[in-house]
Amino acid sequence: MNTIKQSIPIKKILFYAVFISSITASNAQEIASLYKQVNKSVVTIITESKLLNDSHQMISDEGIGSGVLISNEGEILTAAHVVDNAENITVKFLNGEEIHAKVIKSAPVADIALLKLSWMPKEYEIAKIGNSDSVSVGEQIIILGAPYGIEHSLSVGYISGKHKQETRTSGFVLNEYFQTDASINQGNSGGPMFNLQGEVIGISSYIITESGGFQGLGFAATSNLAKKLVIDGNRRWTGISGFILDKKLAWILNVPIDGGVLVESVVRFSPADFAGIKGGFTNIDIDGEHLIGGGDVILSVNGFPLTKESFEKLDGNSLNKSNFYNQNTFILKIWRGGKVEEVKINF
Repeated sequence: MNTIKQSIPIKKILFYAVFISSITASNAQEIASLYKQVNKSVVTIITESKLLNDSHQMISDEGIGSGVLISNEGEILTAAHVVDNAENITVKFLNGEEIHAKVIKSAPVADIALLKLSWMPKEYEIAKIGNSDSVSVGEQIIILGAPYGIEHSLSVGYISGKHKQETRTSGFVLNEYFQTDASINQGNSGGPMFNLQGEVIGISSYIITESGGFQGLGFAATSNLAKKLVIDGNRRWTGISGFILDKKLAWILNVPIDGGVLVESVVRFSPADFAGIKGGFTNIDIDGEHLIGGGDVILSVNGFPLTKESFEKLDGNSLNKSNFYNQNTFILKIWRGGKVEEVKINF
């Protein structure tokens, strides 16, 4: 039997090696150029919140996250969980300048919030918002942020998936997230995801991990969802952190309807605070849930009862068609001290 040997000439091997190396070098240069292009629009967000400790005392808690400047009016996109409970928010730019900001819109169910700067920085760049519908699985992206407080860090990866999730309790939002293999760590939350054209196509939200580190699946809310809810939309921030009560918990807490929202905390100087809504003051464990009790329970908003049954009966477009989110005044019925009271939140 004859043995046939095939070999690739050394010149071809060298050609392939040089060719692959040139592609890698070209991609690295492209990423480096993109980083310089968008870096000035990326910000670090430093927060101060009040938390109830195990001794039922309010203590200060500092947090860090990321965001991106999207307008000449000082609007910044970030993740809702970074800022929603913050009493003080400081935005730090690439040149070290720090500016106070406040939350003006928030959609917690989609983990997206919009901040407004007190004034514009001396040096900045405005990030362009891209069309996330045109993004395909497999596209390369970059994420900028401050993982573990290391500001303006870059991670590179790919779009691993695109997921949609319908939620009823948010006014029938169709949540939409990109899944990515790019590293996301504590401090990255709220940081922008850019495509290779330098457009923001997502806002970093969370990571699913077994190790507690970046070895996991990262998720970012899409830019089109951010446009719909907080850029063009009007999901107002109230300053309330609450827990949705089911029928059983409502019965345990002696609430007069089969549901409601237990107000666990209210941010100082927020619209809810000015309306006189009260948060909780004691840690309680009920039916396997850890709650902060003693605060108001919101029973209805502008006549809409906050029960599971009410949401299930409501048609998906009813709230939007009724112009619900664009109103400047909301009438809340609350359960306080065994009595039903009415409060008004103005925006």
